[in-house]
Amino acid sequence: MMPQLLLTRRYDFPASHRLYNPQWSDEANKNVFGPCSHINGHGHNYALWVSITGTPHPDTGMLMDIGALDELVETWILNWVDHKHLNMDVPFLTGKIPTTEVLAQAFWQQLEPHLPSGISLSRVRLQESRNNSAEITQAAGAPAFLPE
Repeated sequence: MMPQLLLTRRYDFPASHRLYNPQWSDEANKNVFGPCSHINGHGHNYALWVSITGTPHPDTGMLMDIGALDELVETWILNWVDHKHLNMDVPFLTGKIPTTEVLAQAFWQQLEPHLPSGISLSRVRLQESRNNSAEITQAAGAPAFLPE
């Protein structure tokens, strides 16, 4: 029996967002989110790592064709968020405060149902800045997600 293998791929995209809770006053938002609550938002150059796990195919030695993984990530994540305002342009983020933590969970939800049989999503890591990233893993209980 072959051991499980972890394959990780990195993707980069720029996007803007505003951290703002509409149920709070502008002052409360500024106290909690600081300059990230600016009315026009602000941007980041995000780095996204997607890790999958499974057993490599005996004929190819590959866990999954990289091109096929790239296509899934493009279709279900990047096409939606690349060069977009995350609060205004991304339907699967409607009503959510697009923190790094929320985005990592939302990206997991977008991608996981579309992986081929025998392949599992193991980790999604999103880096918002040099000093800030969020990671969600299967071991960390990834299936418990954000309310719709």
